[in-house]
Amino acid sequence: MTDTFETPTTGANNQKVNLMGMSPNKLKAWFAEIGEKPFRATQLLKWVHQLGVTDFEEMTNISKGLRNKLAELAVIEPPKVIEQFDSKDGTRKFLIQASGGSAIETVFIPDGERGTLCVSSQVGCSLDCSFCATGKQGFNRDLTAAEIIGQVFIAAKSFGQLEVKGPRKVTNVVLMGMGEPLLNFDNVVDAIHLMMDDNAYGISKRRVTLSTSGVVPALDRLGEYTDACLAISLHAPNDELRNQLVPINKKYPIAQLLDSAKRYIQGLPDTHRKITIEYTLIDHVNDRPEHAYELAELLREVPVKINLIPFNPFSLSNYKRVSNNALHRFKDILMAAGYTTTVRTTRGDDIDAACGQLAGSVNDKTRRQERYLAKAGQEPVRIIPFA
Repeated sequence: MTDTFETPTTGANNQKVNLMGMSPNKLKAWFAEIGEKPFRATQLLKWVHQLGVTDFEEMTNISKGLRNKLAELAVIEPPKVIEQFDSKDGTRKFLIQASGGSAIETVFIPDGERGTLCVSSQVGCSLDCSFCATGKQGFNRDLTAAEIIGQVFIAAKSFGQLEVKGPRKVTNVVLMGMGEPLLNFDNVVDAIHLMMDDNAYGISKRRVTLSTSGVVPALDRLGEYTDACLAISLHAPNDELRNQLVPINKKYPIAQLLDSAKRYIQGLPDTHRKITIEYTLIDHVNDRPEHAYELAELLREVPVKINLIPFNPFSLSNYKRVSNNALHRFKDILMAAGYTTTVRTTRGDDIDAACGQLAGSVNDKTRRQERYLAKAGQEPVRIIPFA
């Protein structure tokens, strides 16, 4: 990936560049291309990502002539919110319009002083993990960098964060929503750069986490572009079981994935960071004591912390939520083996915003959604193109 830019187009303004998702370096390159100084990129970044301004005319420290020039050449266009859902526990979910008659979901989860935004990277998901609602929706396309960082923009703006002295509500971002981030590599990396840049959202590298199911070649490249935190969506302690739960494991088995993850974490300048292992516990599938002991042995030489996630049921799955007894027994075995182990609290399940429940509305190119619905005796959702 280079710092050159392509010309993204958008909506009725299809001859104009959408600057919303341009990384700082690409934005500087674009300003140089139109004969302007690189510091203009910094000015624009602050207006958009720190103050929420998308109208060039309101950017008062930019000359009138340049504002007119920008209006002729470009737009700043975040994605549009179709609907906002607020849970009784404070979780907020956004249903966001994507082109082609699809929609994605983004979830904000408050936890004391911390506010974590779970961001989507694709419309649907090209993988088909058996316990995930997104996978059952099929796949339409990758999100653009503007659509990815636009989710942060939308959430921050909804809480008044993008105002002078506004409250800093979005403190953490996890790329754990719809899609596999490493299959949309360039756009995800550009969005991460904006999340971390001091002239944009200024989120610490320890507070931006990319989660992958195991796209090993892309993970091997990741360290060249970012030092974000890494989470591995593992969910099984051996290849036989993981092949059933996470089909990409057949191509990149656990040993290859963990070796790649170790290389990434060892290449970071911060030598104290650990990989987060995400493990969704499913009743009588991967929640037995023998699975916990096997997981503890598997990770013995890997610098990790483990996050256990109780499975959240959805309509197209026959899996069941882990029992509390099995959950605590699993955790106790890992803790006794010396692992820092946490349990992800289920949040926002009253608005279908819990982990594994994000589905959106995907105009599926794979026909996977149609097949799953047919098996369940349900009619496919009719996709209506947005105006």
